[in-house]
Amino acid sequence: MRRLLPLLALAVAGAAPSPDWHLVPGTFEPGRGPDGNSVFLDAPEGLILIDTGRHPAHQEKLLAYARSRGKPVAAIVNTHWHLDHTGGNAEIRAAYPKAPVYGSNAVEGALTGFFPQSRKSAEEFLASGQAGAELEAEIKRDFAAMEDVAALRATRPVTRSGKVRIAGRRLTVNLAPFAATEADVWVYDERARLLIAGDLVVGLVPFFDTGCPEGWRKALDRLAATPFTTLIPGHGEPMSRERFGEWRAAFNNLLDCAASSRSKEACVAGWKRDAAAFIPAGERRVESMVGYYLDTRLRAAPEQRDRFCSPLR
Repeated sequence: MRRLLPLLALAVAGAAPSPDWHLVPGTFEPGRGPDGNSVFLDAPEGLILIDTGRHPAHQEKLLAYARSRGKPVAAIVNTHWHLDHTGGNAEIRAAYPKAPVYGSNAVEGALTGFFPQSRKSAEEFLASGQAGAELEAEIKRDFAAMEDVAALRATRPVTRSGKVRIAGRRLTVNLAPFAATEADVWVYDERARLLIAGDLVVGLVPFFDTGCPEGWRKALDRLAATPFTTLIPGHGEPMSRERFGEWRAAFNNLLDCAASSRSKEACVAGWKRDAAAFIPAGERRVESMVGYYLDTRLRAAPEQRDRFCSPLR
């Protein structure tokens, strides 16, 4: 499977209304890049926006929601640096320039490593003439987002886990090292018993493009130990504790299968069985995606499998 940029999303249904939070679902349409889920939290000083998506249409939804509430976006939290979660930072801050951006410093490694490599592959794809006009425009928007370093960098870096007051709302902001990326931020709101997981949880399949398998497993253990009622994944529908337990078990089973002598086909079939509740009817990408990750990450040579288990700098 050709990976121009992280392929990281799944279309989701809307969540139940809440006075404390609002989900703007991401999308994953064939032939175009994804948008991750975005979550608004009400705060005394305005709205906290967690992840900003990639496409202009997604960002327009975010701005429309803020306008409908009559509240400013008072802060942005990026769960990780993938463009389907940070690509809208510039647009949102153009409308709300005073909003600080919370996120990890892992983007620094991406700026010097992953982004240049990804861009080279994308430029070769464009040169091949295989991209239609819409996809070409999207890829060029991604190039512009990569170049806008100031928009991608956190103005208030998250360097450790702990309680913090953001826009007047008290949250626990956690840092997971070497999981889906070098440093993933996940947020727990004790008052709402709400956990916002970013791409530590992805309904369709865990995306290992920049992932460290065993570090990721440990991060999921920390999520499981948190007394949440509702978990919002980076892509997919909100989950109850029970549903998250099912997804986590499927994740662990996939890693265990990859480490065994079982066939690739058996591991793919195992994921499809264990994660059936998270795979929409008619979804045809699962087999190729899981197979791709088995070949290029989970069963690759040690240096490739563990490529993202240490700093990219």
